[in-house]
Amino acid sequence: MNIDETMPDAAGVPDWQPLPERARLLFAISRTGLAIPLGVAGFVLFRVFGLPAFAGLLGGIVLAGGFGLWLGFRQFRHVAWRLDADGLAIRRGRLYQRETRVPVTRVQHLDLKRGPWQRRRNLATLIVHTAGTRHSAVTLAHLDADDAERLRDVLGRQIDRDDDD
Repeated sequence: MNIDETMPDAAGVPDWQPLPERARLLFAISRTGLAIPLGVAGFVLFRVFGLPAFAGLLGGIVLAGGFGLWLGFRQFRHVAWRLDADGLAIRRGRLYQRETRVPVTRVQHLDLKRGPWQRRRNLATLIVHTAGTRHSAVTLAHLDADDAERLRDVLGRQIDRDDDD
């Protein structure tokens, strides 16, 4: 669903927008970050105990990678975003829910990032840099590329309006 198609609720606030379905696999793959370190740990443990070290490496990678994929597929449904007059909101999680709110007045600049797998699926990552320390950036990965560009443009226009005031 595109930004232009978002339907406001009774209070005039746009609905939460899910990530596009074609982003599901990339989202799940992005959750497998512990596969290599746990594979190396398995390699070392198996080596210490005199077992075939390659089996430990492979087992660690397969178990951690499989768990990461499973977790990513489960988490995918519970990520959504919303743009309203106050700014950008991102909601993540089911059991432990987090909602990140980026008021338009705090936005410093915006970046779009598209890796090769994202370009193939017409996806993009929006990075919203906010006022504060060097680690104050909010990232929303695997958005529809058109939505990401529209979000960047709308938030960017708002920054320009605030600078003019």
